[in-house]
Amino acid sequence: MVKALRIYAGPTARKHIEQHGLRPQDVRTIPGAAGGPKGLILGPLDRFIFGRWLTQSSQQVHLVGASIGAWRLSTACLSDPEAAFQRFEHDYVRQQFEVPPGQKRLSPHQLSERFAQSLEDFYGGRIAEVLNHPRYRLHVVTSRGRHILGREGRARTPVGYLGAFATNSLHRKSLGAWLERCVFSTSGAALPFGTKDFRTRQHALSEANFNMVLQASCSIPFLLAAVHDIPGAPRGAYWDGGITDYHLHLDYQPADDGIVLYPHFQQAVVPGWLDKGLRWRHRSTGFLDRMVVLAPDSEWVKSLPNGKLPDRKDFVRFANDAQARITAWGRATREAQRLSDEFEAWLETGRTPEVLPL
Repeated sequence: MVKALRIYAGPTARKHIEQHGLRPQDVRTIPGAAGGPKGLILGPLDRFIFGRWLTQSSQQVHLVGASIGAWRLSTACLSDPEAAFQRFEHDYVRQQFEVPPGQKRLSPHQLSERFAQSLEDFYGGRIAEVLNHPRYRLHVVTSRGRHILGREGRARTPVGYLGAFATNSLHRKSLGAWLERCVFSTSGAALPFGTKDFRTRQHALSEANFNMVLQASCSIPFLLAAVHDIPGAPRGAYWDGGITDYHLHLDYQPADDGIVLYPHFQQAVVPGWLDKGLRWRHRSTGFLDRMVVLAPDSEWVKSLPNGKLPDRKDFVRFANDAQARITAWGRATREAQRLSDEFEAWLETGRTPEVLPL
């Protein structure tokens, strides 16, 4: 039987595993990637890691998320994370978007209104749990527009993103002329990564702005509306954190020579959303030396419904049969229990030969 889980590690992380294995007290940072429904495949891993494994340690852990990754890691900060992740998965899989009569599809503003309500339903009355977790320090990544992208508009937004795409193709840092990385962190939490790679701002995450920040981090351009003028941060348009930091390929600097543990839906840690087609930017770098990636095996993925992970295209594929999509996603998330089971079994042995180069 094909293994479901593959474990990859940077050179320093691999040496650590050779000497000590991987222990819950070693973890200092956990990233959460953008990627929409692909993140559903990580549900069982999330429940095990946050619900049973990390509870065996007491150190501070930084959680750095963009888009669905930010939503997942915010959920990890709730009391009883296993139950919270079960609800997250249930609600996400079963979401449906009914189109009003006379429309072919929902407008970005209509989708954004529904998403805002779903966040209110999920976190209503519980934001303090997220912000005041005794161990976890949450960092939500958003992309703030600059110059022409400083405001959303029918003409300026596509022109701005065309310019961003063109300049990013030449040099990633040049994307900073159009968009900047804005990280909203729980009070007093220093960033667990360096910021010399890309234009970066840090702001406080609070009860007053939490829902707006999380919505902004998930607001895919042209699909959802930008979130404007977040309290406690500069005025402007804020979009999906995955635009600047798709898979959070950051200059991680974990405290005490700790480990960056990354439950991810693939091996490659792609820097920005506009880098998806730029294969040369998918390679590992020194930023990831202390990282351990937990990812599904590509052959195992072929055994899932439709031979792939759940993704946003399924909303189009199953536009006329939402129940078929829900069934497919439900089966995929159940099959993903193998990822958690295999990780738990590996932790008991810590066999280094099973750890592949990142």
